[in-house]
Amino acid sequence: MTTDDDVRSAMKQVEDPELGINVVDLGLLYGVDISEEGYVRLEMTLTSMGCPLTEQILGDSRAAILPLEGVTGVDISWVWEPAWSPEMMTEEGRFMMKVMGYG
Repeated sequence: MTTDDDVRSAMKQVEDPELGINVVDLGLLYGVDISEEGYVRLEMTLTSMGCPLTEQILGDSRAAILPLEGVTGVDISWVWEPAWSPEMMTEEGRFMMKVMGYG
Protein backbone atom coordinates (compact mmCIF):
# COMPACT_ATOMS: atom_id res chain seq x y z
CA MET A 1 0.00 0.00 0.00
CA THR A 2 1.17 3.51 -0.82
CA THR A 3 2.33 5.68 2.07
CA ASP A 4 2.32 9.41 2.74
CA ASP A 5 6.05 9.47 1.94
CA ASP A 6 5.42 7.70 -1.39
CA VAL A 7 2.86 10.34 -2.35
CA ARG A 8 5.11 13.23 -1.32
CA SER A 9 7.99 11.73 -3.28
CA ALA A 10 5.79 11.32 -6.37
CA MET A 11 4.57 14.89 -6.02
CA LYS A 12 8.15 16.12 -6.42
CA GLN A 13 7.60 15.33 -10.12
CA VAL A 14 4.84 17.95 -10.28
CA GLU A 15 6.19 21.39 -11.06
CA ASP A 16 4.53 24.74 -10.77
CA PRO A 17 4.37 25.53 -14.51
CA GLU A 18 5.22 29.20 -14.02
CA LEU A 19 8.17 28.75 -11.66
CA GLY A 20 9.52 25.37 -12.76
CA ILE A 21 9.92 24.21 -9.15
CA ASN A 22 8.11 21.20 -7.73
CA VAL A 23 5.05 21.77 -5.57
CA VAL A 24 6.55 19.99 -2.54
CA ASP A 25 9.63 22.22 -2.35
CA LEU A 26 7.47 25.28 -3.02
CA GLY A 27 5.44 24.36 0.06
CA LEU A 28 2.16 24.04 -1.86
CA LEU A 29 1.33 20.53 -0.61
CA TYR A 30 -0.29 20.96 2.80
CA GLY A 31 -1.57 17.46 3.49
CA VAL A 32 -1.99 13.90 2.24
CA ASP A 33 -4.80 11.54 3.22
CA ILE A 34 -4.93 7.96 1.95
CA SER A 35 -8.10 5.95 2.56
CA GLU A 36 -8.09 2.21 3.22
CA GLU A 37 -9.48 1.80 -0.30
CA GLY A 38 -6.46 3.59 -1.79
CA TYR A 39 -8.11 6.92 -2.57
CA VAL A 40 -5.60 9.77 -2.17
CA ARG A 41 -6.83 13.21 -1.18
CA LEU A 42 -4.36 16.08 -1.26
CA GLU A 43 -4.74 19.42 0.45
CA MET A 44 -2.90 21.95 -1.63
CA THR A 45 -2.71 25.64 -2.23
CA LEU A 46 -1.36 27.80 -5.03
CA THR A 47 0.94 30.78 -4.98
CA SER A 48 -2.06 32.90 -6.00
CA MET A 49 -5.82 32.34 -5.99
CA GLY A 50 -6.12 33.33 -9.64
CA CYS A 51 -3.57 30.82 -10.92
CA PRO A 52 -4.53 30.04 -14.53
CA LEU A 53 -2.73 26.69 -14.46
CA THR A 54 -4.76 24.97 -11.74
CA GLU A 55 -6.04 22.26 -14.10
CA GLN A 56 -2.51 21.48 -15.30
CA ILE A 57 -1.31 21.02 -11.72
CA LEU A 58 -4.33 18.80 -11.01
CA GLY A 59 -3.64 16.66 -14.09
CA ASP A 60 0.08 16.41 -13.38
CA SER A 61 -0.67 15.42 -9.76
CA ARG A 62 -3.02 12.63 -10.85
CA ALA A 63 -0.46 11.41 -13.40
CA ALA A 64 2.22 11.27 -10.69
CA ILE A 65 0.13 9.50 -8.03
CA LEU A 66 -2.18 7.10 -9.90
CA PRO A 67 0.67 4.70 -10.84
CA LEU A 68 1.58 4.18 -7.16
CA GLU A 69 0.77 0.77 -5.73
CA GLY A 70 -2.79 0.45 -4.49
CA VAL A 71 -3.93 3.95 -5.50
CA THR A 72 -7.52 3.91 -6.77
CA GLY A 73 -8.10 7.62 -7.28
CA VAL A 74 -6.78 11.11 -6.61
CA ASP A 75 -8.49 14.34 -5.69
CA ILE A 76 -7.18 17.74 -4.68
CA SER A 77 -8.87 19.98 -2.19
CA TRP A 78 -7.66 23.53 -2.85
CA VAL A 79 -7.25 25.41 0.41
CA TRP A 80 -6.40 29.05 1.02
CA GLU A 81 -5.75 29.00 4.77
CA PRO A 82 -3.08 29.37 5.71
CA ALA A 83 -2.21 31.54 2.75
CA TRP A 84 0.96 30.50 0.95
CA SER A 85 4.09 32.54 1.57
CA PRO A 86 7.75 32.04 0.58
CA GLU A 87 8.52 30.94 4.15
CA MET A 88 6.65 27.68 3.40
CA MET A 89 9.31 26.58 0.89
CA THR A 90 11.84 23.93 1.79
CA GLU A 91 15.53 24.79 1.85
CA GLU A 92 15.79 23.13 -1.56
CA GLY A 93 12.95 25.30 -2.84
CA ARG A 94 14.62 28.46 -1.57
CA PHE A 95 17.89 27.41 -3.21
CA MET A 96 16.15 26.74 -6.54
CA MET A 97 14.46 30.16 -6.40
CA LYS A 98 17.83 31.84 -5.84
CA VAL A 99 19.41 29.88 -8.70
CA MET A 100 16.57 31.04 -10.96
CA GLY A 101 17.18 34.64 -9.96
CA TYR A 102 14.25 35.15 -7.57
CA GLY A 103 15.07 36.70 -4.22
